[in-house]
Formats: sequence, C-alpha cells, structure tokens
Amino acid sequence: MEISDYVKNYDPQNQFDVLKNSFEQIIYAEQNKYDITGIDKEAIKNIVLTGLGGSAISGDVFANMFGRKLTVPFVVNRNYTMPAFVNKSSLVIASSYSGNTEETLSAVKEASGREAQVICVTTGGRLEEYANEKGLTLIKLQKGFQPRFAFWLSIFTLIKFFEMLNFIGDQRNLINNAIELLRTKGETLSKEENNFALRTAKSLIGFIPVIYSADTYSSGAGLRLKGQFNENSKVHAFHNVIPEMNHNEIIGWEAFEESKFPVKLIFITDNEYHHRIKLRFEILKSIIQKLNIEIINLESHEEDFELRILDLIYTGDWISYYLAVLRKHDPSEINNINYLKEELAKRKT
Repeated sequence: MEISDYVKNYDPQNQFDVLKNSFEQIIYAEQNKYDITGIDKEAIKNIVLTGLGGSAISGDVFANMFGRKLTVPFVVNRNYTMPAFVNKSSLVIASSYSGNTEETLSAVKEASGREAQVICVTTGGRLEEYANEKGLTLIKLQKGFQPRFAFWLSIFTLIKFFEMLNFIGDQRNLINNAIELLRTKGETLSKEENNFALRTAKSLIGFIPVIYSADTYSSGAGLRLKGQFNENSKVHAFHNVIPEMNHNEIIGWEAFEESKFPVKLIFITDNEYHHRIKLRFEILKSIIQKLNIEIINLESHEEDFELRILDLIYTGDWISYYLAVLRKHDPSEINNINYLKEELAKRKT
C-alpha cells in the first residue's frame, strides 16, 4: 500500500492534516488576546508549570529553549501537590488542555491556598471554572485537538506570555521563522518521496526505540519523542539524558541480548552541546556499535538553537505518526488512558 492508503485506513480523525497544518497553531497562539495585568512581575522569585502529559511537555521544552535566558528558577511539576517552596513569591502556570486533569486541579488549588500568583492555561473545563471563581488570570486555548497534538499552541502560548512579561525578550523572529519552518516542513514530511520521517518510521517497525538526548539542551525533545511513540505509535519507548545515563544506564548495555530486547537507538544531537557532552555521545556510539545496534541520528541544521529544538520535535512527531499508521494503529486512540480516567472517576475520595 501507498502511505496515503495507510493514512486513509488508520487515521479516522485525520491527525495527518493536524500535523501538516501545525503552523496554524503558532499563528493562533500569537494572535490570541488575554489580560495579564494582574501578574506582578516584580514579586516573582520562582516559576512552576504544573501539568501532565501533553499539557506539561511544553514546559520541559520551554526550559531547554530559554533556560539560559531566564533569571528566575523554572520547574515543571507533574503531581497532585506543589513543591514546598511555592508561596506568594511564586508564579504557578496551571496547564491543562481539557481543563479537567485531576492532578492539575488539585495542585492549582494548593498553589492558590499558598497565595501564589496563578495563571490558568486551558480550553475550558473545571480549570476555567476555578479561574473564574477565584479571579485568576486565564488564557483560553483553541479547542478541537488532543492535548499532545496541541503542542504548538501550548509552547507558543508560553513564549508569548513570557515575552509579555519581559522575561525572554522579543521573540518575533523566532515566531516568524517557526511558522515558516513548520509550513515548509509540513509540505515535505507529508509527501512520500524523500521523506526522512517516513523512512525512519519504516526502519523502526519491530524495534523498541531508546532515545538519548542531552540534559538541559534537548531533554524536552527526547521526552516528547518518547511520549509520542507511546501515545501515537502504541509502542514502548525509553528515554534518558547524557551525562546522567553515563553513570548508570550505560552498564545495562554490557548484558545486551538482541533476542530479549530488539532495539534501535535514537541520538538527538546538536552542534551547541557542551564539548564534553559531544565526546560522551561519541564514546557511547562506539560502545553501541560493537553490539551491532543501529543508531538513528536526529539533528537539525537550522541557524538558531531554539528553532533547532522545534525542528527536532516536529520531525519526531511525524516519525511517531507514521510508525502508528504503518503498524495499522489509529494515532488518536488512547483507550488505556480513557479507561484509567473512567475507573478513577468511579473511586472519588
């Protein structure tokens, strides 16, 4: 079958077009209007983004992209509770695309109780209701997507918000370049010919992806790709970062048995990595190659570091999408997550 046949047969919700038109989410996020005059920038000593899944990953990516520019600590929280340090000097960003994520609702209530400044980012649901009830700053997102497919709304909403607070400077060039990148690459990666994402997906059929990225540089991109393989492709995938994995996980390869662990590695690399990180990747590559394991290298050649991170994420999204339909799975389907939520709803405490 042609890839168009796989798309037709196994993508009933047409995530293909959602991916191809991802640049439109950036345009929407940039044009979206909201009032942040209630936020006291001078009082902010730390920032916490609290969320789960597709509503949290934008925080990890944002930290990679702008961590070297932010002058206050920024952390991502994935839990029912807030870190102990959160208080009236904290800015808490409650991110839930649906507005009904129970962990996020619990955490934001705790943050409000500690008098933190809170901003709610959502399409609606109980989070919007809570924001309106408490008079919290609210940013409404465009409806109609699954949370993981709304990544571009989420990340560029964060970028615009922090730009408005003057935490990261003018980002007009990045926004314009990202729109053009996704528009152009969407055309390329939606065609069958000379398609790196499709070619990579075909090579991964029957294998478990293990992804290695660099801490503080591309950890968000690696975690995003791992999650996309899980949710879109319905495969197990694993992710770790260098240098941390050099101090533990690297030993696991000493007892590697292909029959028990059919694996391919994905290295996320970049020319701006610390020179010792680059060297660690090279040495790790030499170890892996002795085991006759294929290494797939993901690297962007865009001029700006921030744009390269976004390029890697967009390419990875397409790889996970193609792996789904080639394996005859609907990339939209999340039955286990829905079942889990239904069971949790039955057992409210």
